[in-house]
Order: sequence, then structure tokens, then C-alpha cells
Amino acid sequence: MEKESIKKDVIRNWKQITQENQRGTWTIFPDLCKGCGLCIEKCPTQVIYWSEHLGFMGTPAVKTRIEGCIVCGLCETVCPEPAIRVERKAKEKVPPTQVV
Repeated sequence: MEKESIKKDVIRNWKQITQENQRGTWTIFPDLCKGCGLCIEKCPTQVIYWSEHLGFMGTPAVKTRIEGCIVCGLCETVCPEPAIRVERKAKEKVPPTQVV
């Protein structure tokens, strides 16, 4: 019984900022970003930059210019913390044409 009450105290809802474009969504959890800049360095389209929001170490967190984001997920891969989440939208499946 005591174990359950401890678990409830540990659960925390992290602030998140989600942006979306036609390719997918990009989410930053600013309170988990330590401001290392690896995502900025590795972004192939150079759309990630420093924000005015401070991360948990007192350094700037990051944000993106979503219009140019290709939702490749490289930033999520290189992030040493679980501060970035990238989700690609499923491509619409076109039904095959019938040959009559």
C-alpha cells in the first residue's frame, strides 16, 4: 500500500510545446532540455534554434521553425535527454487501380 502512494508522488506532467506541419509533429519538453545544442548542430535543415525559455540547467532550451522541418527525427536521436519527440504522420495509402 505504501509503495502505491510513493508512485503517485513521483508522476509528473512535463510542460510540452508541440508544433505540427504536413509531415508530422515536433515536441519539445523545455524542462528536460539541458541546452547542449546537439540537436541544433545535427539538424539537416537548420531549423532548430535557441529559445527564450530556460531549461532545467538554467541554459536556453530549443525550438524549431516548423515550416522547414522535415520531421526526420535526427534531433530526437542525438538528444541525450528525453527532451525532444518527433512523430511522422502516416502517408495516405492510395488504393491500387483496378485493371479491367
